[in-house]
Amino acid sequence: MIRKEEGQSLTEFALLVPLLLLLICGILDFGRVMYAYLHLNLAAQETVRLAGLGKGDSVITTFAKNYEQLGDANLLQVTISPSQASRKSGDYVKVTLSYTLSYLTPVISNILPQPVITVDSTIRVE
Repeated sequence: MIRKEEGQSLTEFALLVPLLLLLICGILDFGRVMYAYLHLNLAAQETVRLAGLGKGDSVITTFAKNYEQLGDANLLQVTISPSQASRKSGDYVKVTLSYTLSYLTPVISNILPQPVITVDSTIRVE
């Protein structure tokens, strides 16, 4: 007895497409998180240089928020320690940047929490 198998390929394709799309979107989201980490790391290095040159906390914070290219600059949290009032030449200053990134894929955002990317950099004040 001969059976027709005309719809078999279409059925297999329909079963695999959601998994393939989820995999591709997951790869894109992972790439975005890695890019955000690398970008914030560079931003922290550039920002801490200003602190090393003796610039004020407001100048440093404004520079970091203008340098950030990830989306909403209001989501960027800048922490500077020690504060401007207690910094003097020869001390070390540390700038910490934190950014909450949202996923592009709705399914992944329901499963995993939003990543909070935190980087820091330290330099000696001149």
